[in-house]
Amino acid sequence: MAIAESELILNEDGSIYHLNLKPEHLSQNIITVGDPDRVEQITQYFNTIEYKIRKREFHTQTGTYKGHRITVISTGIGTDNIDIVFNELDALVNIDLITRENKTEHTTLQIVRIGTSGSIQPDIPIDSFVVSEIATGFDSLLHFYKSDHVQLPKISIALAKHLDLDQNKSMPYTVTYDKNLGEHMLSSIVTKGHTLTNVGFYGPQGRILRLPLQDNELNTKIASFTYENKKITNLEMETAGMYGMAKLLGHKAVSMNAIVANRATGEFSQNPKETVDKLIKYTLDKIASYRL
Repeated sequence: MAIAESELILNEDGSIYHLNLKPEHLSQNIITVGDPDRVEQITQYFNTIEYKIRKREFHTQTGTYKGHRITVISTGIGTDNIDIVFNELDALVNIDLITRENKTEHTTLQIVRIGTSGSIQPDIPIDSFVVSEIATGFDSLLHFYKSDHVQLPKISIALAKHLDLDQNKSMPYTVTYDKNLGEHMLSSIVTKGHTLTNVGFYGPQGRILRLPLQDNELNTKIASFTYENKKITNLEMETAGMYGMAKLLGHKAVSMNAIVANRATGEFSQNPKETVDKLIKYTLDKIASYRL
């Protein structure tokens, strides 16, 4: 059955609505970043660039790195944008945009996030790297989909109980990375972590500027939570949504975190761009040595 024009929206040139992309613009190897300016920080290392396309906060470049075709796309901040980006990336490869029908053969995308994050444990130093083995979302995105089969509810329930979570806040959901891709990204300089994806940067992550918080002890309680001897390691704003949407849509996803802040010690990186650049080079080489 054809998908209605109001549901699958295309631009006049046939490109997908928000991303402004056509299927030929996309590689199966995808790197996502939050900041549109970080796209060129990555593609400066490419051998060739085929496409540069920009609309709103979604900046996309596709090219080759060591013979591997890779698409780099900025998502902007937050899982609301992850919902847009992942649905539209999937539509580009798994829906026929002419007939508006699902394709009979499924194409799997390999999606790697390169992003900044703040550690919540004092022993995870700034300028280090964490790969998110587990991600828990406070943003509610996955609750809008039939998603029970991709979640780890025991962790979410235990965390909500530990936090004494206010009933007005969204019940957390927990998902994991793609195991094969995630294990490939590990090394002696990258550690596994449990990442908490927040719905905002200030209050939801326990930051106080002028507004008082509903729970002043939230970060302390998050840092003290353990499940099967694993602690929550870091806070950011996209990973849980990425993992959930990828699993629902049949794609592989992993999140690579450059730790630029330590919330426990109050430190911030003196060279955040350099730290991210090191993670970019590391991740590109890992992608180039991985096979879908």
